[in-house]
Amino acid sequence: MDTPTIVVAVDGTDPGMTAVRWAALEAQRSNRNLVIVHVLDWDWATARYESGGQQFALAKQLAESLTARAAHDARNAAPPIEIGTDVLIGNPVAQLVVVSEQADLLVVGNRGSGGFTGLGLGSVSQRVATHAHCPVVVIRGRAGADGPVAVGVDDADTADEVLEIAFTAARERGASLIAIRSYLPVLPLYYDRFPPAEITAPEQDATERARFHEKLAPWRVKYPGVPVEALLSHGSAASVLNGVSHTAQLIVVGSRGHGVLAGTLLGSTGLQLLHHADCPVLIVRPHGRTAAQAPFPER
Repeated sequence: MDTPTIVVAVDGTDPGMTAVRWAALEAQRSNRNLVIVHVLDWDWATARYESGGQQFALAKQLAESLTARAAHDARNAAPPIEIGTDVLIGNPVAQLVVVSEQADLLVVGNRGSGGFTGLGLGSVSQRVATHAHCPVVVIRGRAGADGPVAVGVDDADTADEVLEIAFTAARERGASLIAIRSYLPVLPLYYDRFPPAEITAPEQDATERARFHEKLAPWRVKYPGVPVEALLSHGSAASVLNGVSHTAQLIVVGSRGHGVLAGTLLGSTGLQLLHHADCPVLIVRPHGRTAAQAPFPER
C-alpha cells in the first residue's frame, strides 16, 4: 500500500457498515485510497484440512459478497475515491494488526459479529486499538454528526503527534477544536474528601493554564484557521471528553497517558471512551511515519 490508505474492517453488522461509510468519507476528505477487509474467522483445524472443501468455498464466497456490498455502499457515500477489497483468513485481531503495519489509518466498528464471531462485545475494537501499528478510529454513537473535534492533551511523548492529528482533522472538516487537559493540583491531605471538580487552586491553575496555552501555541500558529477552545479540568479527562462527545464529531486521544490520564493497556481514558463515547474515537498510536504519511496528511 504505497499510496496513503485507510483500511476499514467490515463484518456484516450495522456498526461495521457505518464504519465503512465513515471511512469512505474520510478517504474522500483526505485524498486517500480505501481498502475494505473482512476477516473470515475460519476454525483453524477445519481451515487446515478442508480449505479446499465446499463449506470453506461457500464461506469465502459469502465473505467476498459482503466486501463487494460494502464497496458499493462506500462508492455511494464517496464516489471519487479508489476502493479495494480483500478477504483475510484467520484470527480477526491478529489479521487486522498485521494489516495495520501498512495502513495509515484503521477503522473498525464498536462491536463485532459475523466475521468476528467468538469474541466478546467490543473486544475486537479494544484489542485492535491496543495493539495496532497505526492510528485506529473506533466508530461509535453519532458517526455522521457535525460539531467540533475534541482532543485530550497530556504530557506523553506522543502529545505533539496527537495535537497535530487533531488540528489537521479539525481543519479538514472546517470544524473548531476543543483541547482538554486534566490535572490534579497538589493540595493538603484533608482535601481528599472533596471531589476533584470542587477543589479550587487558583495559583496552580494559572501556572497549569499557562503551560497548556504554551503547548497549544505552535499549533495555533501552524493552523490559524482552526478556532481553538482550551479547557482545563481537575476532574477525569475521560469524563470531560465523554461529556464533550455528545456534541463533538470526533474525539482524539493518545494510546497511553500520564498523570491523570495514566492507565493500563490502552490507558484508562481511551478505554473508557471506547466503551462510552457518543461519537467516533481516534486512538493515536506511535508509528514513526513522516508527516506525508500521517493519518490526516497535509495537502
